[in-house]
Amino acid sequence: MRRGAVAASLRRGVSQGIKSTSTPATAGRLCRGYKSTIACSYVVSPHMMLQERVDSDLKEAMRAKDTTKLAVMRMLKSALKYAAIAKSDADAELSDAEAVQVIRKQVKQRQDSIESFEKAGRAELVEKEKKELSILNGYLPQPMSADEISKVVRETIAETGANSRAQMGAVMKALQTKVAGRVDGKALSAEVQKQLSG
Repeated sequence: MRRGAVAASLRRGVSQGIKSTSTPATAGRLCRGYKSTIACSYVVSPHMMLQERVDSDLKEAMRAKDTTKLAVMRMLKSALKYAAIAKSDADAELSDAEAVQVIRKQVKQRQDSIESFEKAGRAELVEKEKKELSILNGYLPQPMSADEISKVVRETIAETGANSRAQMGAVMKALQTKVAGRVDGKALSAEVQKQLSG
């Protein structure tokens, strides 16, 4: 079945209530014929938790014998598990916002490795890290543009009544629920500082 037809079929399934009862295993069956479980999960279960998507995609990588993706999925699953243990216990579920923070740490590790390997002239390792980075980036929310960041910071400063850098903490706290992992912490902090200093 062609991808467009599969997508249309899946959307019809969602509209008929399939999504509300979908588990990762069910989603996997519904995604047959779709090239990427990551892409398909948005169609079949747009509200699937990130942890569930990781579990589903790990199984897909095993079936496809995709060694690069499988290695990334296993490391990511392990990192999510450790984060859950730190939060409560191994069976605890992380919110998507918490899972995004874990993924961002994994992304940062790859970015640092790429920089180090580039300086060392290790082209083959740079390529490997870039492939892993690309896989991880597929789980992050669409990043906000510079204009969107500026706007949400400006609105939040107005809402909190902050007028100096001494109140930056209150502004950052209020922003966390709004940006939902769509902005790098350093970039967000820099914009808050800029506007409070202006």
